[in-house]
Amino acid sequence: MQPLHAEDPVAFGPYRLLARLGAGGMGRVYLARSAGGRTVAVKVVRPELAEDGGFRQRFRQEVEAARAVSGTYTAPVVDADTEGALPWLATAYVLGPSLSDVVERHGPLPETTVRALGAGLAEALVAVHGAGLVHRDLKPSNVLLTADGPRVIDFGIARAVDGDHLTSTGVIVGSPGFIPPEQASGQHAGPGGDVFSLGVVLAYAATGRQPFGQGSAPALLYQVVHADPDLSGVPDGLRGHITPLLAKDPAIRPGPEQVGAGFAAGGAAELLQSWLPGPVASTIAQHAAWILDLEEPLREGAPAGAAGPPAAFGPVPDGAYDATRPGGGTPAPGAGAGAGAGSGYTPTAFTAPRPDPAGGKRSSRRRFLAAGLGTGALALGGGGLAAWLLPGADGGGKPDDDKDKLPEALDAENFTTPPAGTSPEPLWRQRAKPLSLAYDVAPQVIDGLAIAMGDPLLAYDPVTGDKKWSEAGITPGSGIVHSGGLLFLLSADYDGDFVGLDVKTGKEAWRSRLGAGFTNPRPVAADGRHVYVIAEIEGVESAGEGGTVVAAVDLESRKVVWRKQRDPGAGEWSVAATTDGTYLVYADDNYNLTVRSTAAGNQVWTKEVGDEIAQRPALHGDKAVFANQSERTLVAYALDSGDELWSVPSGHPGNGFNPSVSVVDGVVYASVTRHAVFAVNADSGEVLWRNKDVSPMEMPISFVRAEDSVYGASYFDGGGIYAFDAESGELRWRYNDGVNDSGQWQVAAAGSRLIAVHTDNIYGLPAV
Repeated sequence: MQPLHAEDPVAFGPYRLLARLGAGGMGRVYLARSAGGRTVAVKVVRPELAEDGGFRQRFRQEVEAARAVSGTYTAPVVDADTEGALPWLATAYVLGPSLSDVVERHGPLPETTVRALGAGLAEALVAVHGAGLVHRDLKPSNVLLTADGPRVIDFGIARAVDGDHLTSTGVIVGSPGFIPPEQASGQHAGPGGDVFSLGVVLAYAATGRQPFGQGSAPALLYQVVHADPDLSGVPDGLRGHITPLLAKDPAIRPGPEQVGAGFAAGGAAELLQSWLPGPVASTIAQHAAWILDLEEPLREGAPAGAAGPPAAFGPVPDGAYDATRPGGGTPAPGAGAGAGAGSGYTPTAFTAPRPDPAGGKRSSRRRFLAAGLGTGALALGGGGLAAWLLPGADGGGKPDDDKDKLPEALDAENFTTPPAGTSPEPLWRQRAKPLSLAYDVAPQVIDGLAIAMGDPLLAYDPVTGDKKWSEAGITPGSGIVHSGGLLFLLSADYDGDFVGLDVKTGKEAWRSRLGAGFTNPRPVAADGRHVYVIAEIEGVESAGEGGTVVAAVDLESRKVVWRKQRDPGAGEWSVAATTDGTYLVYADDNYNLTVRSTAAGNQVWTKEVGDEIAQRPALHGDKAVFANQSERTLVAYALDSGDELWSVPSGHPGNGFNPSVSVVDGVVYASVTRHAVFAVNADSGEVLWRNKDVSPMEMPISFVRAEDSVYGASYFDGGGIYAFDAESGELRWRYNDGVNDSGQWQVAAAGSRLIAVHTDNIYGLPAV
């Protein structure tokens, strides 16, 4: 996306131009919006082509043909002017990047995502062919990804199957490397040609490379016609679906109906709930939110402070926005404008996000965006945020009892409660570039210091914001694991041991003595006696073990007390764990929740109730509280037996509870995307309150409590930190720094202060 140039018009028809999206052989494409708030992509014909009577006639035919396509997974034509001085065509703007952009940024897509992609694109081709068209240029840049499925765009060279041929004989249209052999040879390409292109697109999505290689156009055309596709790297579960699509003879390729049924017998919709990996979904949502909030056109030479697009999807014009200060750019509601001083704060106006606000196109567009987001958009943040934010929840004591020592200055502070809907100003702010390397590791307040994970590991004074120490080359095991004044992490030299750093100084004060055979033992939890690790063991496959083990390391002797082989299919490294001193409770990234005895490591029970993202269980008394993704419920299980003690349904037809679950002072806090924030009595399972006032796309996913408020941190940077009344659940305020960099928010409580982290920024906020 680029700013408008001085020579660009203000509008075409009823659509006001906002930015340039790109250019092609036919003309330029603009982002535009109608007076009623509809966002569209306007393709404008080049002046020299507009003067060509033959082209204008073909353009009329193209528009009429494209209007006939109305499938779920296509971008429909909404308006056009074929008779004006510069003919134009407006299609619905798809709130998502192209497949090529996503693969270039994130790499090959997971098998489950490619399956869903194949099912959706097959249904799109059914709609295209059903309208009597052939797309003839299906390629990654013409496939856009959204939260609820792919969209096929650009019917600029689509041709009516039964109508006149609109290209000259022998002229090859389409993109070399993606078109079928018959099209590459200059012959007629019917619907089967689109099926071939679909196979190439899916192979590209699964491997990150084109199956016919790269090079000049003639070389690619030769490969398409004469060479076999290179499908090495395509998962076995996909190869059998993709190979038939790439047959040289169009007569033996399956039709798009068969392709779709092969991927999803019940239709694409069954695969498209939470179909995107978390990082991709997050990036898409950030881009979409920025587009929907864009009110003024981007123009060259825009003054500093004008809103700029997320860096992931387009260049930021010089001076477009300043992300080096709190509130840089056009502040989001509740954004601070600068660091405050002393023990007070400067209120910042904020209108609490409530359903159906009076008027305002921005609110309605935001609600529209949120309606399309599934749990996949939040899944990445669920990998263990829950208990890292709670005192003692990493296993340094019983979760509801352990209270870290805080500086007297924090206990002595008494901030004035702000007016309803008014967010506080930061008391201090620090920049720490390495924090951007640790999006999924939340801060903790330990022994009076705020510990933030990055490279280096950082410690701050929560009162002043002064940096106390930093330690480079240290890697977290699973969050921040601590006990007895020590932080346990993988050692910088990866020599088979792990280390304990002194919380006060950041220097190594303890090192394990595991002996030979342990590979990268990763600390996942600790109590007053043991540190618990997940590790690979060398040379034990012949003894019947193999894979990974869970082990307990004695804090005094520093040696392994017990080790147990993990169950087959339990995953390898991704584990989120906690302990109450009697039980070690952990979940992995293969849907398992497991409880072991800390005394000998014996497995007490295990259940397949988890997710593909390791989510840390929350402990309270004799129970583990967990988000059962398959049943869409919040469940309490008895630690000693695995019996279900109570269950709370999500109340949403499509989404379960977000993976992060927090227990604070006997209350469970959790959220359901597109639905509500919940407070549940941890003993009985009684729902104490629900809050539906938060914008669905910005739902907080982890919680802490300080004073009489509960504070939630949103996964998306468009959300921020939310303050809820602990008794009633009423939304009191939201803080957002206005920095749009696709980074999640995290929060920890420090007495009368909050420690908030947003990618490269760490803030001290008053807990008011």
